[in-house]
Amino acid sequence: MARRRLADDGDGAVSRLRFAPSSNNMVVSSWDSGLRLYDAEESTLRLEVECEAALLDCCFKDETVALAGCSDGYVIRYDLHSGVQDTVGLHDDGVTSTEFSEITGQVVTAGLDKKLFFWDTHTSVRPDSTVPLDSIVASLSVSGMYILVAVERDVYWYDMRNLTGPVKVKDSPLKHHIRCLHASPGWNGYAAGSISGTVALKYFDRGVDGDMRFTFRCHPRSRDGTSSLVPINSMAIHPFKKTFVTGDNEGYAISWDAQSKKKLLEFPSYSGSVASVAYNHSGELLAVASNYNHQEADKVVAVERHQIYIETMQNIQGKSPIE
Repeated sequence: MARRRLADDGDGAVSRLRFAPSSNNMVVSSWDSGLRLYDAEESTLRLEVECEAALLDCCFKDETVALAGCSDGYVIRYDLHSGVQDTVGLHDDGVTSTEFSEITGQVVTAGLDKKLFFWDTHTSVRPDSTVPLDSIVASLSVSGMYILVAVERDVYWYDMRNLTGPVKVKDSPLKHHIRCLHASPGWNGYAAGSISGTVALKYFDRGVDGDMRFTFRCHPRSRDGTSSLVPINSMAIHPFKKTFVTGDNEGYAISWDAQSKKKLLEFPSYSGSVASVAYNHSGELLAVASNYNHQEADKVVAVERHQIYIETMQNIQGKSPIE
C-alpha cells in the first residue's frame, strides 16, 4: 500500500469526492463553491469551475458530465470538457445529496426543504417526481432500481419504477442518527454509519439478512482511559470484494472485512477529519478527503482547507502496520 497527496491543498472544506464510472478521473465538490476534476492516476488538476454558491455534494453522470447540489438550492450540470454549466433543477433550500441512476437516467436529489426530487436531464427543469419527507435526508444511495434514503435513524427503499406506490421497505438498523449510507448491487445490500461511530450492514434478501447482517461500533477512541464515540462521516464499499472503508471525524480511515466482521487495516491518520472516501472503478485506488483548519498569520479565525490523498490498495489483508 502506498499513499500520495494531490499536488495542491484546496481552499474550503470538501463536501464530497467521487470517481468516474470507468476511469481514474475524480470530481471534488467543496464549500468554496468550486468543482474540481482531477486525474487521480497522474495526481493532476484537469479542470476547476466556480459556482455562485457552496457545493454540498457531487456525482458523475458519465465520463464527461458531472452534477452538483448547491447551498442555494440549484442542481447544476457540468460539461467536464469545456467547463460549461447549466441548471438541471431547483429545490426550495440547499441540496445536500445528489445521485445519478444509470438504469433510469434520472438525477435524484434531496435537500434541506425535506423533498426528494427525480429529474430527467433531457427535459426541462421540472422534476419527474417529488417525494415529500418528514425530515432532512442525511444520505442517498442508488442500488439497481432502488434509491435508499437515510432519514434520522431510518433507511427507506423506494422503487424508482413506481414512486407513487408505498415505500418498499423501512429499516431502522441503528440506535443513533445515520450520517452516511452506501448501497452495493454486488452485495445486494447496504452499509450505514452513524453519529455514534456504529456501522450496520444489511441485505435486501431477508433470508440472507437474517444470517449475515450485523452491527458493530467501529470508531471508539480512548481519552484518559474512557471511550469516546466518534461520528462516521463517509463510507465506501469495494466494487468487487466483501470489504468496505469508513472515515471518521478525527482523521481515521479503516478498512473492514464484511464477512469475517474484522478490521483489515487502519490507515495512518490524516491531518483533519475524513470528509469523504471513494474507491475507483477497479478498487485499486482509494481517495480520501481530509478537512482541517489553517490559522492565517494575519487573521484571528482559522480558514477551512482540505487535502486529498490517494491510497494504492495492495495486499491489505491482515493487521494494520501501525498497530
